[in-house]
Parts: sequence; C-alpha cells; structure tokens
Amino acid sequence: MTMSHLDQVAVITGGSTGIGFSIAEELIRKGAKRVYITGRTEKTLNEAQEKLGEKALTIVSDVSKLSDVEKIKGIIEEEGYSLDMIFANAGIAEKNTFGQTTPEEFDRTFNINVKGVFFTVQTLMGLLKNEGNIVLTGSIVGNKGMPNLSLYNASKAAVRSFARSWASDLKERKIRVNSISPGMTYTPIMKNGLKMDDAELTALKEFAVSAVPAARIAAPEEIARAAVFLSSRDASYINGIEFTIDGGYSQI
Repeated sequence: MTMSHLDQVAVITGGSTGIGFSIAEELIRKGAKRVYITGRTEKTLNEAQEKLGEKALTIVSDVSKLSDVEKIKGIIEEEGYSLDMIFANAGIAEKNTFGQTTPEEFDRTFNINVKGVFFTVQTLMGLLKNEGNIVLTGSIVGNKGMPNLSLYNASKAAVRSFARSWASDLKERKIRVNSISPGMTYTPIMKNGLKMDDAELTALKEFAVSAVPAARIAAPEEIARAAVFLSSRDASYINGIEFTIDGGYSQI
C-alpha cells in the first residue's frame, strides 16, 4: 500500500459515520499520524474511535455553532499540531416541500451545510500549512433540481462555489481547494435525514440498476478514496474542481 499521507494530520467534520468515517479510515491506512473527527453525537463518535484506534481523536462538535468550531481549533492547538488537510464534510439532508417550507427548516439546512462549512474552514485556516489541502463534500444535487430537496440542492451548490472562490483566495499560500460530488451513496443519512424506510431503500437500489451506468449505488469507501486522492501529492495540479463520483448517473 502506498503511504501517500505518511505522518500527515487531518480534520474531518462529520466523521463519525458514512463518507467522513471512511475518509478517516483511508487516511489512517495511508499513514496519517493524527486524524481529528467531529460529530454531534457522542455515542457514534465513541463507536468510531473504537474502530479507528489511537491515531484518531474524536471531538463532539456541531459545526453550526461557532463556539464548537473554535473548540476544534483549541484542541488541535493544545496537542501542538498543524494541519495538512481539512475535510469539511459535515452536512444534513432533509426533504422540504416548496410552498410549505418554514424558516426553521431553511436555517437548519443552511446553518450546517453552508455556514458550518464556511466557518469551519475559515476558523481552521490558521492551522493549515502552506501547500495544504481542503476538500469539501458537495453532491450532484447541486447541479440538479431534485424535487422536495430545494434547500439541500441549493446548499450543495454553495459548497461547490466555495471551492472555486477559495482556490483563488488561497493562491498565494498554494493551498488547493476541491469539492467532491457524490451520487447515490448508501450512508446513515438516508434513514436518519431523508427518513427512507426499507421499501424506499430497496426501490432506490432498483432504480440505480437501470439509471446509473455502473448499475448500483456507491459504498462510502468508494467516495472516500476519491476524496483522499484529491488531498494527495498525486493530485498536485488539481485545484478548484468538482470531482463527480456517481457511477456516471449525471453524465447521461
């Protein structure tokens, strides 16, 4: 195995399950010496810590709260580390009905998916090394008009825009900023956020067989490998892009 991230240090928000957890696993496999993972639920963080081992450090944090983001920074500073990578991955996916959407629903999605991403990166920027890497988790829905998901769709379009803008803003520090846009991926967000039941999940898998050229939905580790690649030296001339990982679904 190529130790492409030997002795590197990373932060992954929303890292206790799904894509974020798989990114942490991949980084540790590739030699990272410290991986900070954050999440809102202590139980799932403890489970992640047990699986990842001593190279991981879990932090209970809600990225929609600036004080929690400052807490992440403080813990890293206390340990004496600087960062090689920031993976701004935390996000929620909830349905909303246009015409009946409340301000509370709007704020919940944008406070985590947009405000949370912005202030996570801005707050941790002082710890990020020159020539470091930022990877943002977007979604293919940022380029599509999925019904009953207008808030989620728009929030992910904002994330993609951040990657473009920050690639320019951080040019002098030679920090690369890229976004990943997963397609249909089996993660806990399907049940916990989108409230899909078993029948709906089965229907989605069947839909993928016919609609996706790869004829299936993705596993989180497949998305993670792409994210970790973008943060590696092998991607040294890739900057400001949207890396679509959807089995070809949005290409046809």
